[in-house]
Amino acid sequence: MDYRGLGLKVGLEIHQQLATHKLFCEDASVLVDSSDGHRFRRRLRPTQSELGEVDAAAIEEAKRRLTFVYEATPNSCLVEADEEPPHPPNPEALDIALEIALLLEAKCASEVDFMRKIVIDGSNTSGFQRSALVALDGHFETGGKRIGVPTILLEEDAARKLGEAEGEVVYRLDRLGIPLVEIATSPDIETPEEAREVALAFGSLLRATRKVMRGIGTIREDLNVSIKGGSRIEIKGVQELRLISTFVEKEVERQRMLLEAAAELKRRGIRSIPAEVHNLSAAFKGTQSKVVATALKKGGVVLGWSLPGFAGLLKGKLGPELAAHARVAGVAGIFHSDELPAYGITSSEVTAARTALRIGEQDAFVLVAEEEEKARGAIGEMVPRAAAAIEGVPPETREPRPDGTTVYSRPLPGKARMYPETDVPPIRVTRERLDRIREHLPERPDVTEARLAREYAIHEQQTHQLVQEGVDELFELIAREFGEPRLVATVLLYTFSELRRESLDVDGIPVDRLRELFSLLKAGRFAKEAVPEVLREMAGRGVRASEALSSLGVKGMNREELETIVDAVLDESEDMIRARGETAEKALMGRVMERVRGRADGKLVSEVLHARLAARVSGRKDERKKGKR
Repeated sequence: MDYRGLGLKVGLEIHQQLATHKLFCEDASVLVDSSDGHRFRRRLRPTQSELGEVDAAAIEEAKRRLTFVYEATPNSCLVEADEEPPHPPNPEALDIALEIALLLEAKCASEVDFMRKIVIDGSNTSGFQRSALVALDGHFETGGKRIGVPTILLEEDAARKLGEAEGEVVYRLDRLGIPLVEIATSPDIETPEEAREVALAFGSLLRATRKVMRGIGTIREDLNVSIKGGSRIEIKGVQELRLISTFVEKEVERQRMLLEAAAELKRRGIRSIPAEVHNLSAAFKGTQSKVVATALKKGGVVLGWSLPGFAGLLKGKLGPELAAHARVAGVAGIFHSDELPAYGITSSEVTAARTALRIGEQDAFVLVAEEEEKARGAIGEMVPRAAAAIEGVPPETREPRPDGTTVYSRPLPGKARMYPETDVPPIRVTRERLDRIREHLPERPDVTEARLAREYAIHEQQTHQLVQEGVDELFELIAREFGEPRLVATVLLYTFSELRRESLDVDGIPVDRLRELFSLLKAGRFAKEAVPEVLREMAGRGVRASEALSSLGVKGMNREELETIVDAVLDESEDMIRARGETAEKALMGRVMERVRGRADGKLVSEVLHARLAARVSGRKDERKKGKR
C-alpha cells in the first residue's frame, strides 16, 4: 500500500515508567498481586477548566455513570487515596526526565509547574492527573530521519484497572503515582513500519539511561494516526511495541473505509440524519430472539431508528462504529438491518419493522432492545455518530485490542481539561542542576552499537538488536567476564527468543544465575550445544545452572571419552562408510551429536570425527592396495 500517497501521518506519545519511588510520596513503584484488604468507592464528575470550559471527553465519561472501586495496597498511601495533599515532587524522577530531555537535545524549562489534567474514567482517585512540562523542541534521529519532539513531560501513572461489572469498575492503587516521562513526537512518521522502528528506537534511548523500568506495561504508546481527508485518531495505551505497525495499518484501513462510506452517502444524496425513535415492541411480541424476548420480559422495549440511504453500509463498516457509541449508554449491543434476519429475528419481523418505520429497501434501520431509558440513550449516542459518517472520519480516542484492531473509547480531549495544580509549588531548574546531569549523560544507542561491533567483533545487526532489546549491558557484563561474545549474543538474542515462544520466562532468570551458566560453560562442565536445554530447565523450574545440569544429567566429556563414542558410531556405520567414504561425515556427525547430547563442544566433536573417519577410510584404501599386490 502506498502510505505516503495516502498522506499517512503518525505521531507517538511515549509513556515510560521511571525506576524510582512514586512521584508525590515515598512509596515503592511496584505492582503487587493482592490488595491490603481495604477498599473504597468514588463517583467522579467533570469540572470546568480555568477558562470555564468543560472537556468533551470528560462529559462523555460522565454519561457512563460508573462507580469506581479502589483497592489499597501496601505501596499506596493517603496521597493515592486523595485523602492527603501530594508530597514534594520526587527530585530523582525530575532529574531523570531532565536527562532524557538533554539526550533529545531539547530546551529544558527554567521552572517546572505541575498542572491538573481532568480524567474521570476512574484511573485516578482525584479525578485528575498531575503533569508538568519539562522541556520543549527536542529531536531524535533514527534511520537517517529526524523526528521532532515538541514536548517532554513528567507525570504520574494511573491506577491499574482490574475489571468491570454492571455499573462498577475496580482499580488497584499500586501503579497510581509511579513517575512517567511522556515524550510526544511530531507527526513525521509516514509508514506503519517506520512507526514501529521509531518506537523501538525511542525505547532504546530510554533504556540507555539505565533508570527506567522494564517489562510489559512499563512503557506504553499512544498513536496519533491520520490520512488525507481523515482526522487525527488517538489509539491509547499500546503496550506491545511490535504491534504498532499493525495498529497503524488497521487504522488506515478503517479511515479509508469511513471515507469511502462518506463518499457513497453523498452520492446517495444523504445530508442529514433523523433522530426520531419508534417503539416497535408490538412487532416482536412472539419473537424467538432470546435477546429481544429477555428485554421485553424484564419490562424493556424494542426501539427502532431509521437511517435513510444507509443500506449496505452498516455490516462490517458503520455498524460496529454505531454499536460502540451505543455502549456508552450502557447497552450490550444493537441489531441493524444489514445483518437481519438473524439472531432469532425473522424476515417477517424485519418486514414489520420496515413497515412501521416507513422506509424502503435503500434505507437501513437499527433496533435496541433494553429498558426504555437506556435504549433511548443509546440511540441518542448513535445519532451524532451517524451524522459524522456523512463527513468521514470523526476525531476520537480509541482503545487497542490484542488483534491490532481498536474500539471507540471517547472524544479527543482538548485544552479544556487543564488547570493549574495549587498543591505543588513551582520547581526552579538551575543551570548548575542541568550541568551536573549533562556531565553524566549516558552513551547514545548508535554510539553503543558501533562500540560493541568494534570491541567484541560481532555483526552490526546483532549489536543493533542487543541495544534495541535492552540487553547490551548484560551482554557486556557476561562477554567481558567469560569471553565468547558471539555465543553470548546468540544466546541473548536467539535462544532467549525461542524459549519465550515456549512461554518460558527467560527474562526473569537473575543475572547471577546467567553468570554461573557461562562460568560452568567456560570451565568445561558442559558444551555450548546444551545451553538451550539448560536454560529451558532454569527458566521452567526456577533453578540455578548447576542444579539444572545435575537434573539433566549433563556433564563435560574429555577427548578420550569422546573418541570412544565416535569409534562406536563408526563401528555401527560400516556399511555407510564403505559406500560413501569420507562424504558420510555429515550424517555421522548427527549420530555422534545425538549421543553426546551437549557434553562436548561441536567443534571438538567435528575435529575428532573427521580424524577418526579419515583414518578408517585411509586404512581401507591401504588394505585394498595390498590385496591387489
